[in-house]
Amino acid sequence: MLMSFEQEITLQYYNNNAQKFVQDTQKINFRQLQQEFLSYIPLGGNILDFGCGAGRDSKYFLSKGYKIQALDGAEKMALLAEQYIKQAVLCQSFLDFYETDAYNGIWACASLLHLPWYDLRDVLHNLANSLHNEGIFYASFKYGVYDGMRNGRYFTDMTEERWQKLMRDNDALKVLKLWITTDVRKERSDDRWLNILCKKQ
Repeated sequence: MLMSFEQEITLQYYNNNAQKFVQDTQKINFRQLQQEFLSYIPLGGNILDFGCGAGRDSKYFLSKGYKIQALDGAEKMALLAEQYIKQAVLCQSFLDFYETDAYNGIWACASLLHLPWYDLRDVLHNLANSLHNEGIFYASFKYGVYDGMRNGRYFTDMTEERWQKLMRDNDALKVLKLWITTDVRKERSDDRWLNILCKKQ
């Protein structure tokens, strides 16, 4: 599928800044969110790390005994993540992803936020299809109502109301929990994030 301009610009950013992004994000402590997600996933279950970035979360999930399929749209990022987690990482546009009944959980940490609104609906529908019944979906977005370029990348920000609007035509995912956190990086502690946890029904 042809990528949108927004996706092309964003992937170019990550390919051009892959090494710096790894340095900035690979060692961030995300234990609280990771453990919240894993508490719903059967031990040894299959997890899709959708937009795995530097591979931080995939590595943690692997260390806890889960089976991981890591995926990223940026080729250089996928290669660096592959070296870090020591297994293959799928390099694929989010728009081209399609599987059926394959995963116990999907972890989309700060990844779907780079899709424009008009692509988000289709990708979320495909992600729901790839979950087993009662599978768990996690995503995080910068909190707000902004859509557009920010620091060389495209962002779709999210609020509780915007999420409800986005999911109006998607009854496969039932919200278990919506909550706001601050950025774990001290230099960005003023940034707020919307965390979304859903179950496939």
